[in-house]
Amino acid sequence: MQIHLFRSEGRVFGCTADAAGANLPSKLAPWTAFKTVELQRGVPTPGINPDECLDDIDRFGFHITDAHVRVTEKYL
Repeated sequence: MQIHLFRSEGRVFGCTADAAGANLPSKLAPWTAFKTVELQRGVPTPGINPDECLDDIDRFGFHITDAHVRVTEKYL
């Protein structure tokens, strides 16, 4: 699955299937496009836990990390 990564302030990153990042939490805006990656379950990806990321995107529409620690539910 193609995932778009966006950066907020500090070490906060958002991942989403939405190329514009429109569904990322507004309380962390502004979001800046960082890069696009292809994620597959069970396939290691540097800097991203693909299973955790894809689970959050399936469930919430986005995945948020702060210093590589999952904080998605904090921003629902």
